[in-house]
Amino acid sequence: MTEITIRSGSLVEVDSDEVRRVATGLRILAAEVGETVAQMDAAVHLIAQGQPSTFAAVLDATVLRAVLERVGQEGAEIAEKVASAAALYEAVELRVERVAAAAAGDTARVGIIDARLARLWTQEPSAVAAADFALEHRPPAHLDLYGQAFVGGQGLGPMNPWLMFPSLYGVVDAVRLGAVPAAARLVAEGAAPVRVSPVAQAAATPPSSLADAASRIPSAGAAQVRVERYAMADGTRQFGVFVAGTRSGGTSEPFDIRSNLELYTGRRSASYEAVGAALHDAGARDGDVVHAFGHSQGAMVIERLALEGAYDTRTLVSFGSPVQADVGADTLGVSVRHTDDPVAALQSGGHVTGVGAPGSFVVERLADPAAGFHDLRMPAHALASYTQTAALIDASTDPRAAAVRDVFTALGRTEAVDATEYVAERVSLGAPAGAGAG
Repeated sequence: MTEITIRSGSLVEVDSDEVRRVATGLRILAAEVGETVAQMDAAVHLIAQGQPSTFAAVLDATVLRAVLERVGQEGAEIAEKVASAAALYEAVELRVERVAAAAAGDTARVGIIDARLARLWTQEPSAVAAADFALEHRPPAHLDLYGQAFVGGQGLGPMNPWLMFPSLYGVVDAVRLGAVPAAARLVAEGAAPVRVSPVAQAAATPPSSLADAASRIPSAGAAQVRVERYAMADGTRQFGVFVAGTRSGGTSEPFDIRSNLELYTGRRSASYEAVGAALHDAGARDGDVVHAFGHSQGAMVIERLALEGAYDTRTLVSFGSPVQADVGADTLGVSVRHTDDPVAALQSGGHVTGVGAPGSFVVERLADPAAGFHDLRMPAHALASYTQTAALIDASTDPRAAAVRDVFTALGRTEAVDATEYVAERVSLGAPAGAGAG
């Protein structure tokens, strides 16, 4: 099982300000060691003035002083290297932000960024040069998919089905529909009416981990949406919603390819309406706190749900989503994607810098390194594969994973949990929509 990579955005893996704070802390520690060495010099001098019997103490103190002096020097050197790394990361962030600002026609922002780059060039010219080199020579997007294309289809020549990837994802990268901006809103035209019916209701316990939450996303059976209602100790209520991916099931299935295309191109879909109807039937109202988890199309639904703003979406965890929304600073966003997942590749890397609340992050993993004809079944996109990745995140010692753990810690203090699973279906015009009777 390959390891995970945790980063802030598609190009930004660390927070340059945080790295700079580490450098400052190291400098302070090195200075404190220097002060200790100076104090030991004075102590050795005093001891040396004593009787010959103090010779052993003088020798021990001199050896310790030499060790501390070396530690202080190495600490200062490390601090400078960390500071240089912070400058490199900042230069990358500024270059990326400048491209985005120029594309948006924000000339004022471009001017501010240029001034910061000029100042950084004066202070750390080598870091800016290294950032430019890294951006110019970064690996091509969808590299793992391309590798599967050429390894898995060896001997097929022009019949290799994976050869469509370079041209398909070249178009995807050009149109950039996978990185949804903060101001984007779904267009309501043509949305099919839906009906949701509760098919299973029971008391439950809150999810205790990311893997536990992923396992609650409906996969077997007819239900596409699960809603959990949490009774909090302070008398308030919160909701968890778990949304499945694309299904096949005829013209009445709202989680179909049609809904996929509608959502990806910015239009309201029957699947989006179904999730809203399920939440409403479970008692959620505008402004209520929602923790959202989704896979594939279900992940695309909750990305849009958080962006539309009807609910107070505190947590957004998407597995294999075709899009990544620039959600607000009140939403903890966790985007989990496999580098060999053709569906997640539709994000085109998502947003290049971090989006969402502090503590938000992106997780990537090569889920299925062995290329072959089995890739046509897209094993890297399977919910089971993403649940394995969620378990790796749970076990990670990366401090950035702490924020999502805090969510489950807080939910663990709920006094009662009711869970309802819903089956959604399209209804013909003129037929009653909304929640069914059961």
